[in-house]
Amino acid sequence: MPRVLIVDDDPEIMDWLYLDLQLSGYTVDYATDGYVGLQKAQQEKYDCIILDVMMPRIDGFQVCSQLRQQASTKEVPIILLTAKGTLEDKIVGFNSGADDYLVKPFDIQELLVRLRALMRRSSNPEDNEKPSSENLSAGDLRLSPESLEVQIKDKIIKLTPTEFEILYCLMQHVNQAVSLSTILDEVWGYEADEDVRMLRVHIGGLRQKIEENHKKPKYLQTVTNVGYKLVPWAEKPSSVV
Repeated sequence: MPRVLIVDDDPEIMDWLYLDLQLSGYTVDYATDGYVGLQKAQQEKYDCIILDVMMPRIDGFQVCSQLRQQASTKEVPIILLTAKGTLEDKIVGFNSGADDYLVKPFDIQELLVRLRALMRRSSNPEDNEKPSSENLSAGDLRLSPESLEVQIKDKIIKLTPTEFEILYCLMQHVNQAVSLSTILDEVWGYEADEDVRMLRVHIGGLRQKIEENHKKPKYLQTVTNVGYKLVPWAEKPSSVV
């Protein structure tokens, strides 16, 4: 059975998640603070980590960031749980390396859908073989799946797993408009109105990393009423934001 680590200092939420995930077919382990959670994630192998943000000793952002810096945990799917749902908080969470973000209170069915989608993406052998064996190049962009990095000319930029998946998706359709639903389906494996907003947050974080001016993107361009397209060899920044 898939193994899930829950890291949360709220005993009520912990008991609720522990029971429901077990009933849904998962093997569940838990930690009640960020430091213990970080230790367990480093010592054991988990298929997904559900991580609260506001915790004693080490907060969820710090735990997530440290896990992404280690070879054994850098690709483990991480879902952040938080009472803070502002755009700024989500950007911090995604920049720390989180794959998904749920604002409390949430419905357990929503968590289960997101959990299954992340685990399907990370455990599908066909999906794993394709990016690991294929370096994508387009214009002055080169995507390196093994290191989760993109090289722009001589500059190497570290991406989060989700940023990598989005860029990988767009690089397979260079100069073509890719719909929001297509990106959601290829990256997360499902589509929902809320996740369109989540996708836009990821795109914003990706632009801040790869664009010289994220307000006038050169590479990641918006296609109005459709989605996004990658234009890696554009000489002039686009006015579309």
